[in-house]
Amino acid sequence: MQVDPAQLVMLALIRRHGSLAGAARDLGISPAAVTGQLVRAERDWKVPLVARGPRGARLTAPAEALADAGEVIAEQCERVADTVSSLLGTLSRRLRVGTFQTVAQHLLPPALTALRHQHPDADLTISETRSAQGIDLVASGALDMAIVACWGRELTLPPGLQAHWLLCDPIVLCLPDDHPVIRGWPEPCGLRLDQLGDQPWIVITAGHDARRQFDEAAEQAGLTPRIVFESANYNVAQSLVGTGIGVTVLSRLTVAPTPGAVHRELFEPRLIREIYAVTPADTGLVPLADVLVGLLKEVADEIREAWEAQPLDVS
Repeated sequence: MQVDPAQLVMLALIRRHGSLAGAARDLGISPAAVTGQLVRAERDWKVPLVARGPRGARLTAPAEALADAGEVIAEQCERVADTVSSLLGTLSRRLRVGTFQTVAQHLLPPALTALRHQHPDADLTISETRSAQGIDLVASGALDMAIVACWGRELTLPPGLQAHWLLCDPIVLCLPDDHPVIRGWPEPCGLRLDQLGDQPWIVITAGHDARRQFDEAAEQAGLTPRIVFESANYNVAQSLVGTGIGVTVLSRLTVAPTPGAVHRELFEPRLIREIYAVTPADTGLVPLADVLVGLLKEVADEIREAWEAQPLDVS
């Protein structure tokens, strides 16, 4: 016959407390419900299982054997309950974040500082990842969140993931401060990509989405850029612009005062990268992911307001 583990645990509790009422308290049900379960158990096993007397309830010999198995089940249930409770406590404090370099430098630090103040016991792990890699790691469960960028295309995610939009990061121009275009327009103003078509270019390394975006924009503008240096790092690119060897495009978020270089808006074509936080659609096991998303949105709002209050003119 098929054994009902609940019956075994009930009998173990009756033996432990010496009464149906005591078993009912542990099971969180009424004594009448325990009585009903006992009647069904005796019907299933076709033997009396409990002898009631003035001193409480006593198990019969067959019930003793069943109760022994019930004790093992009850102990295992208590053990797994403790294990899961401990695991949930660990998960509630854990947050594994993947991000790319720009966000790690400019967007993430204020948010993490606030998170540490709000949750000082947080167990944080930060790793540097490329955007596509970060999405895959969240999908596989290796990360709890990935901050990713999308250059001019819609972000697509596998099932079970959710994107939280953070910031629209415009692509801008960086030129040597003695560049003829700058001398022709000494006041800060937006520039077109085709105004710099015949210039030596410092560009992002081939294979990156940022490079794809630049190559497509150059082709649409009818340009064949003369590339003198490739780098995966916007900071390196603008530093080299300061030496006078070429011009570059970079994201507004990476703009920094650079000796020998100036930065100008790129208004034709208007290029952007969108920054998102990607998390599991259900963050119930990692509640700190929702907390960090909220803090990242606050930081992004502050950055956006600062850009609006001070148009680009960094040299």
